[in-house]
Amino acid sequence: MDRKDKRLNEQLRPLTLIRGFQLHPAGSVLIGFGRTRVLCSVSVENAVPRWRKEQNLPGGWITAEYQMLPGATQQRTEREVMRGKLSGRSAEIQRLIGRALRAVVDLDKLPGITLHVDCDVIDADGGTRCAAISGASLALELAAGKLLQEGIIAQCPIRERIAAVSVGLLNQEVLLDLCYEEDSAAEVDLNVVMTRSGRFVELQGSGEEATFSEQQLQEMLSVAKIGLQKVIDTGDLALK
Repeated sequence: MDRKDKRLNEQLRPLTLIRGFQLHPAGSVLIGFGRTRVLCSVSVENAVPRWRKEQNLPGGWITAEYQMLPGATQQRTEREVMRGKLSGRSAEIQRLIGRALRAVVDLDKLPGITLHVDCDVIDADGGTRCAAISGASLALELAAGKLLQEGIIAQCPIRERIAAVSVGLLNQEVLLDLCYEEDSAAEVDLNVVMTRSGRFVELQGSGEEATFSEQQLQEMLSVAKIGLQKVIDTGDLALK
C-alpha cells in the first residue's frame, strides 16, 4: 500500500540515536523513530526499595517511569502530576518498560543499587512505548559501563540488549513501525519486545474491532524481526 511517508511496508521510519544527551544521569539516549522522540536516562540510587530489604532479597532493583511532556502532542496535555495520579496508559507502559529491562538484567550483580529509568516523550507520533524500551536498553548499557568503570559494580549485569517495534494490519497489509495516523486506523496493533538473540520478552497485540489469524500473526512477527534487527544494529553503531 502507499504509505503517507512513502515507506515500504517493511521499512522503519528514520531511526536516530544520540548518546549522552543529558549531563547528570549515568546513561542517557535521545531516540527517534521518525517524528517520535523519547529521552531515556538512567540514574543511580545507592539503596533498594524497602520491600526488598524486608524480604531479604539479594542484589538491586530496576524501576521505570514514563511520561508524555505537555507539548508532545498537537494539543497540549496536562502534566499527570497536576492531576494527582498517573493515567492508566502511563502506568501500564512504565510497568512494561521495567519488566522488559529486568528480564535481561541479573539483579544480583547490582548489590544495594536501584537504577531509575526515566522515559520522557518529547514528541509523539506513534510507537512511543517501543521507542522508550529501545532507548532505555541502550541508556542502561551506558550506565552499566560507567558503573563498571567507577568500580561501583564488579560485573556487567546486562545479559543482552532488547529492542521493541510496533507492527500492525492496515487494510489487511502488514506494516512495520506505525506512525500515529496508521496506528489509529489499524485493524490490528502489535508491539513486539525481543532480545538481540531473537527471544521474545513480551508481545502486546489486539484487534481493533477485528480479528486476526495465526498466519497473520506469524507474518507480523516476521516483519517485526526485520525492524528489531535494524534497531539493534543501529544501537551498535551509536554505542561504538
